[in-house]
Amino acid sequence: MPRAATKKTTKTSTAKASARARTATRAVNASKTATKRSTRAARRPMSASHKVALAQGRRESKAIKQYLEALEAGRGKRGRKRTPTSVDARLARIAASLKDATHLHQLELIQEKMNLEAERIKLGVKADLTALENEFVAVAKSFASRRGIQHAAFRAKGVPAEVLARAGIRRTRS
Repeated sequence: MPRAATKKTTKTSTAKASARARTATRAVNASKTATKRSTRAARRPMSASHKVALAQGRRESKAIKQYLEALEAGRGKRGRKRTPTSVDARLARIAASLKDATHLHQLELIQEKMNLEAERIKLGVKADLTALENEFVAVAKSFASRRGIQHAAFRAKGVPAEVLARAGIRRTRS
C-alpha cells in the first residue's frame, strides 16, 4: 500500500512543476511580445521619395499586368473560330432540343446556352489595346530594368517585338 501512495504523490508534484514551467514560459513570451511592439513603434516613417518609388512601382506593375492580360484575352483559342452567327445557330438548336431532352440533358443544355450567351456578348466587344499598349510602352523599360526582365521573356509572353522596340527594350545576345 505505501507504494501506491508514493506514485500518486510523484504524479501530483510533476503536474505542479509543469504548471509552474508553463506559467514562466508565458511570462517570458509576454515580455518578448512587449519588446517587439515597442520596437515596431519606434520605426522611422517612410520618406517622401520612398513613397513615390512605391507608387511608381505599383503603377508600372498595374500597366504591365493589364497589357499582358489583354494580350492573353485577345489571343483567342486554337481551332475553328466562332462567329456571332454560329453562336446564334447553336442557340437555336439548343432551344429546339430542350423540349425533347431528359432532365439531365436539359441541365447540360441550359449550361451550354448560358455559356454561349456569355460568349456572344464577348464576341461583340472588341478590346482596344492602343491605350493599354501606350501605357505599357511608357513604363516597360524602367519596369524591366528594375526587375531584370529581358526582351526574350516579354516575347515569350506574346508581346510583339515592335511594341518592345517602341518601349526601348532591345534584344541582347548572351
